[in-house]
Amino acid sequence: MNLRIVTSMVLVLVVGVAISLWVGMQPARPPAHRIFVNGQVLSMDADNRIFEAISVRDARVEQLGSSAEIMALQASSTLVTDLQGQTLLPGFIDAHGHFPGSGMSVIAADVNSPPIGTVQTIAELQARLREKLEDKKPGKWLLGFGYDDTLLAEKRHPTREELDAVSTEHPVYIVHVSGHMGVANSLALAAMGIDADSEDPVGGVIVRKPGSREPAGLLEETAHMPVMEHAMDFSMLEGIEMAQAASAEYAALGVTTAQSGGVDAGMARGLIALARFNMIAPRLVLFPFYDLLGPDLLSGAFDPAEVESERLLIGPVKIVGDGSIQGYTGYLSQPYHVPFKGDEEYRGYPQIPRDKLVEIVKQFHAAGFQLAIHGNGDASIDDILYAFELALRETPADDPRLIIIHAQMAREDQLLKMLELGATPSFFSAHTYYWGDRHRDIFMGPERAARMSPTKSAENIGLRYSVHLDTPVVPMNPLQLLWSTVNRESTGGEVIGSEQRVSPMNALRAMTIEAAWQIFQEDNRGSLEPGKYADIVILSGDPLTDVEHVRDLDVVETIVGGVTVFGGELLH
Repeated sequence: MNLRIVTSMVLVLVVGVAISLWVGMQPARPPAHRIFVNGQVLSMDADNRIFEAISVRDARVEQLGSSAEIMALQASSTLVTDLQGQTLLPGFIDAHGHFPGSGMSVIAADVNSPPIGTVQTIAELQARLREKLEDKKPGKWLLGFGYDDTLLAEKRHPTREELDAVSTEHPVYIVHVSGHMGVANSLALAAMGIDADSEDPVGGVIVRKPGSREPAGLLEETAHMPVMEHAMDFSMLEGIEMAQAASAEYAALGVTTAQSGGVDAGMARGLIALARFNMIAPRLVLFPFYDLLGPDLLSGAFDPAEVESERLLIGPVKIVGDGSIQGYTGYLSQPYHVPFKGDEEYRGYPQIPRDKLVEIVKQFHAAGFQLAIHGNGDASIDDILYAFELALRETPADDPRLIIIHAQMAREDQLLKMLELGATPSFFSAHTYYWGDRHRDIFMGPERAARMSPTKSAENIGLRYSVHLDTPVVPMNPLQLLWSTVNRESTGGEVIGSEQRVSPMNALRAMTIEAAWQIFQEDNRGSLEPGKYADIVILSGDPLTDVEHVRDLDVVETIVGGVTVFGGELLH
């Protein structure tokens, strides 16, 4: 084949790719005018007004009113949708999660236990991992995610030897359901240089075999993070496949703004590109990790203004203060209910020592960045509030909106302090369903468990809050989140803290307008008001009335910027 033919073929290929990319970059166009009538339209405005109908012009909300008022706007080209009594409301906003983590099942092994998955024994976990080995060449990492030691029949973490039994030719790493720890096989430990001579990193633990310094396989917090990042170093095609799977899932569940709550430079670049090429249905909010992307933000090497659009926002800088209550790494002011490994004084530990946390918070706050800090245990929340108060003394701010992610065991005095400092919690309210029984019986005891995710206490003092799912820690299911926030019922059928229940309307606000407010986006999304994005979800029934069965409602249609991304026969 001569050079001219080769050159021509390459040129054709390049042109073809360029045309494909150009076509992909063109956003789907919404109907010029669409109206929805004869329904229940929850505006989520300041007065929680409810209407019968709404008019959408191009990508924005035009008007709300009665069906007669909105029908009066109809022209010959108007697309009319009869809701037939269904409920229309602002699209759900993922207040904290890790998009596109829910798509990980397409390339990694899902080893969750009920009610999320089906794995109930270590043997079943091993079998699930082996299923993912079929297409992997020796030396390639095998990742599993979602195992829960408290739900396995053995009531313990798997060992490195049990993962060696899965493969001695592949580095194997399984991530705990909390996302704060994991277990490695011998090859994975060797690949990461973790052995008997390795010291525990600050804010982490290399768990050892009894009576030895030999690693047992379990790695906690900062010891775990580098291994997880290495195991999740997916190829570009794998990343695209994962993101598209997550995108389709979020759209089908009514999510119109997704969050990737902790990104480094590489992940940020990938998600920015996918958003630019219109390959992700929901809008995206990225939280940069303070230590991975933060230095580039401080130096100006990464400028959010250069990449932000209506489809993508660079949100608060993310810091992790402690670990997970159900992993015994959440940092508490009082010991765990059932002593950890017999230690009656054990309270967990911080990922970042208090003095270091103060330095980090001061630095980013003084540079003008909003902060979002993970804090589960109340001792961790004490450290966060202490650091932020010192930062505010040096650099006052009228409306800082520090987000305390999870705020799981926040005390009454801490909620009052948040209000004083201009901080706002985002509660992981679905914990009451997935871990409520075990928080009551194992981790926190009845009294503290009843106060987990204290939404009503926050509401009583006028503290604005959101609620979230932390997906993929638990599945992305906004209606389950709504059900849990309202009912606080556990998998065992017990109510965990009835006094912390809130109304369906306020729970929905926490999933829409309050979630938008937390990231300074309340002027363009989170409620249905003229001029705002036409980000909409239509539900099959009324989420305000039959609260016991609200999670059984169906998402009929999801709309982002006037464009149908799920249901509705995909109207464009």
